[in-house]
Amino acid sequence: MVKVLMVCLGNICRSPLAEGILREKIKKNNLDVIVESCGFEKFHEGDKADRRAIDIARLNTVDISNHRARLFKPSFFDYYDKILVMDENNYRMVMAKARNEEDKIKVDYIMNLNNPGLNRPVPDPYYGGRAQFELTFKMLDSATDKIVELLKTNQWP
Repeated sequence: MVKVLMVCLGNICRSPLAEGILREKIKKNNLDVIVESCGFEKFHEGDKADRRAIDIARLNTVDISNHRARLFKPSFFDYYDKILVMDENNYRMVMAKARNEEDKIKVDYIMNLNNPGLNRPVPDPYYGGRAQFELTFKMLDSATDKIVELLKTNQWP
């Protein structure tokens, strides 16, 4: 079983979308994968996903309405096989919690799945409108397609 963790700042927009999108694809493809998400912003701990994220997900037949934000913990390195971050800030925050090289190897930008080594960020749509949430969904949909493709051929993680 593969265990994947999606990480963004507040765990209310990008990482819940990434989790929900991948979870739907895992279900459709009958894959043995656990996917969850978290963030670093204590202010949002326990909050539902942003209403706009819930809406864009629902429009694309993904349900994230039961999501609750939680915080990243160093112990997650022991549980998850892959930790995928949305941007440079998230990457730095996760790497700062890494205890050793084994932890660090698990961490990557989610968009590196489509464009290896470019460290392309998924823009935070929080301060934007519908178009930003649509772009975020589209980017995460593409990256999670790649995850499923790699999982089906036993090439990931």
